[in-house]
Amino acid sequence: MTASNDLVTVSARPPGSQGSGIPIARMRSLYRVDEVGRKLDKLPAKEHESLRSTYERMLEKGPERFQVKPSGLPVMDHLYDDLPNFVEVLDDIKRQLALCEDSRDALEITPLLLLGPPGIGKTHFARELSLLLGTGMGFLSMSSMTAGWVLSGASSQWKGARPGKVFETLVDGQYANPVMVVDEIDKAGGEHAYDPLGALYSLLEHDTAGSFTDEFAEVPIDASQVIWVATANDGRAIPDPILNRMNVYEVQAPDRDAARHIAAKLYRTIRADHGWGERFETEPHSDVLDAMSEMAPRNMRRAWMAAFGNAKLAGRDHVKPADLPDTGPRRASIGFMQ
Repeated sequence: MTASNDLVTVSARPPGSQGSGIPIARMRSLYRVDEVGRKLDKLPAKEHESLRSTYERMLEKGPERFQVKPSGLPVMDHLYDDLPNFVEVLDDIKRQLALCEDSRDALEITPLLLLGPPGIGKTHFARELSLLLGTGMGFLSMSSMTAGWVLSGASSQWKGARPGKVFETLVDGQYANPVMVVDEIDKAGGEHAYDPLGALYSLLEHDTAGSFTDEFAEVPIDASQVIWVATANDGRAIPDPILNRMNVYEVQAPDRDAARHIAAKLYRTIRADHGWGERFETEPHSDVLDAMSEMAPRNMRRAWMAAFGNAKLAGRDHVKPADLPDTGPRRASIGFMQ
């Protein structure tokens, strides 16, 4: 390890952390300031301004970041309620949290890969996990990626080069163990000169991630505490060395009863969050929930918003099935498209 891993207890809870039994309790040093200083001193005058700015930012921010440490198991009932098709994943996370809740060990969560059809809540789950842990989150959509080096950075010798997403999330953030979401990892192919997943071979291994070197900054940084969550529609497009480094979960679309439950809870949440909500009935009608249960979870919120608006225009205090918009593809059947 290049960066110091000394942990010191702190009593403060930083802004944004959750009161759910997982306070921020320690600090972790992510890189060596003296090494950054040496790199900065060696830069030629009036050259590499972007790299110079990066080193100066590292020195200004310092190497210490908050590291989540559970003091007890967090309340997870709301996640089981909101995400009924993620029970297996939630059970595994709860087991891993339980292992370190009453010890000095740092929080470790094995990298997760969520496989399943579009729209079933995989990305939403990742965001909810970051809220549960009270830590930050980095997000990277592989389907919209324009450069193969976006994870690991590109050499400062290249025009327009910059640090990668992992480096930026750790240096610019408050936390040593943010949730890093790699969305649609199965779409990482393409015409990139660099393998866009190449950096993950070392980042997903705890030992090698402890001295991860971004190709732009060229300073080892401790990325061993990053909590990885990847999503994909088709696992066949993901290299085996990546799959072998992750816990893989096949997440199915919620069944009809679970979809009705999700839709009903979302109705109540939207109604409670808006002043105009009090003009509508406290519960949706059964025939509306039947129609909503055919939708993918990602489409439900905008469907409810459109339906509320249509009902208001019609002068009604309740939503009818006819108020619901056509949101496109309906809820996927159990299993995966071939």
